[in-house]
Amino acid sequence: MNFDEYSIQFIKGVGDKRAQLFHKLGVYTLQDLIHYYPRKYIDWSKTLSVKEAEPGEPAFIKATMITPVKEAKIRKGLTLYKCNFSDGEVVIHVTIFNNEYLAKSLRTFDDYILYGKVDKTFTEASMSSPQIERVENAQGIHPIYPTTNGLSSKIIEKVVSEGLKKAEQIPESLPEYIMQEYGLCSLDFAIRQIHFPTKEENIQKARKRLIFEELLTLQLGLMMLKGARTVQNMQKIRTDYTDEFYSLLPFEPTDAQKRAVADCIGDLMGDKQMNRLVQGDVGSGKTAVAGAVIYSIIKNGYQAAMMAPTEILAVQHYESFCRLFKDVDVRVALLTGSTKATEKREIKRRLLDGEIDLIVGTHALIQNDVEFKRLGLVCTDEQHRFGVEQRSNLAMKGNNPHLLVMSATPIPRTMGLIIYGDLDISILDELPPGRQEIRTDLVTTDYHPRIYKFIKNAIDNGNQAYIVCPLVDDNESDLISAKEYAEELSTKVFDGYSLALLHGKMKPKEKERVMERFANGEVQILVSTTVVEVGVDVPNATVMLIENADRFGLSQLHQLRGRVGRGKDKSFCILVSDNKSEASVERLKIMKSTSDGFKIADYDLKSRGPGDFFGTRQHGLPKLKIADMLEDTGTLTQCQECARLILHDDPRLDSFPVLCNQISNMFRRSNY
Repeated sequence: MNFDEYSIQFIKGVGDKRAQLFHKLGVYTLQDLIHYYPRKYIDWSKTLSVKEAEPGEPAFIKATMITPVKEAKIRKGLTLYKCNFSDGEVVIHVTIFNNEYLAKSLRTFDDYILYGKVDKTFTEASMSSPQIERVENAQGIHPIYPTTNGLSSKIIEKVVSEGLKKAEQIPESLPEYIMQEYGLCSLDFAIRQIHFPTKEENIQKARKRLIFEELLTLQLGLMMLKGARTVQNMQKIRTDYTDEFYSLLPFEPTDAQKRAVADCIGDLMGDKQMNRLVQGDVGSGKTAVAGAVIYSIIKNGYQAAMMAPTEILAVQHYESFCRLFKDVDVRVALLTGSTKATEKREIKRRLLDGEIDLIVGTHALIQNDVEFKRLGLVCTDEQHRFGVEQRSNLAMKGNNPHLLVMSATPIPRTMGLIIYGDLDISILDELPPGRQEIRTDLVTTDYHPRIYKFIKNAIDNGNQAYIVCPLVDDNESDLISAKEYAEELSTKVFDGYSLALLHGKMKPKEKERVMERFANGEVQILVSTTVVEVGVDVPNATVMLIENADRFGLSQLHQLRGRVGRGKDKSFCILVSDNKSEASVERLKIMKSTSDGFKIADYDLKSRGPGDFFGTRQHGLPKLKIADMLEDTGTLTQCQECARLILHDDPRLDSFPVLCNQISNMFRRSNY
């Protein structure tokens, strides 16, 4: 039987209507059902006496029913049922709300197990709406499943039981030698025991196997994707011009920059096309790394293209490269949506004729009529702003050009290996000398008058400031919207100063114009939502005020903080929050204690979990059902090693049909 093709509605106890409820849980087939794992378990065999039970804590009490059920109508549609049980020493007064089926099923002098909170006095005990099972039905460990309205855990348990009967034997996906090597039980045993464990230790055995299975499937899928995207190096360079490029820089590159450049040059000289991510903290010098790679590819006779997510960022890159290459024979051009039609035609002609070495631009670069004579390198800034398809569209402009992508979002290495599974990774983990240390303060809203005065002083000294809010519209009563706040600041607090508003609901051209005015100093204070998180370099901005800082992730706060401290003047980041919860205060104190983006990202990942961390859903990362990227890093490492060995011996997985099917399912549903 093909579990993938057997619809959930044909399993006993389901049918059309209930199938729709299962669909809400992502369960469509028998395959989905057997991999719909319990979130926890309750062991009905661990019974206590009333005296042993902790007051107000859930407990299993074995007791005999000693009085018949009494029914009382409280109000229309609500019925109360009352009866008494005894554990042999203490009488338990049980109240059942609106459950006629349960009330009528109970029999006096029969033995039951009651599960719920026990409220005790010196002489008696009571339980309100406990779960009640006959002793013979309540033995052993029972699964508790994630539910949806109309589909209880008990119903899911029964359907899973029927599904496992229908499944008969679950086909094994791994050969015996791998199971022995990593100490794994069979897949059939693991699936059956994860749902209906016969003893507690079997839950751990089952989890170990299923976590390994899931992470191995993920790693194999990513490695195969990477292999499929790995093509022969059609733009192999013969000469490394790195030292010549370094002589153009007004500073000495860091060791991290040198390592990243060496990685890239190694790729350019190797047998395979480069697909590399340069990941570094704000201000770590990614642009200089890109410049070194661009310089070497151009000096070897190829063209390079740099694509930025916004026009203003593209202009900034263009101006940087013009300054950098002003004394050498590198011809740089800019192509954006704002480029005039006549100029666009001329740029496209020069590109096709090979008269432009480096083109910097926005999405305008991937228009159909943009053609290159000899494109050797595609570089994209802010990786997460471009989908795989957009990168591919630009790459298709040449004969498999090398690909270099850059991200200023530090991600813990384990997470990075998964999210960027199709790319090799170089990490810039040190800042260039002279980079300003940004003083970070955490205060409450009581400090607003002092903060505003501080911002006025900064502006009076010729600097600029950012003020960031988490919302645009006033749809949460306890938070002031960015629009309202900007209006209040401009008319009351900063009357006489130049202030502008930037938010995500503005049209791209409007956003570009506001950022341009801020960059050239026309605007002194920029009130913004998080759209400024990845933005233009404004060295003159020295103050970053973040309202309701507890509403942001730490990595996001770190990105925002990185907007200042780019010039020669001392810079400040002020986090404002009235949230007094211990967890919130501890999170924000991390921002005060370190400026290391990777440490912050690591803490953010641990505190928020991988599901909320930047990038997981945006990158189409397959959703994991049982594995946890934080808790199971050791298993992940084992699975990476195992996946490499499997693919080395069997690149197409001909001997692993079940694993092939699992990979297909995982990646098809994630749209990776």
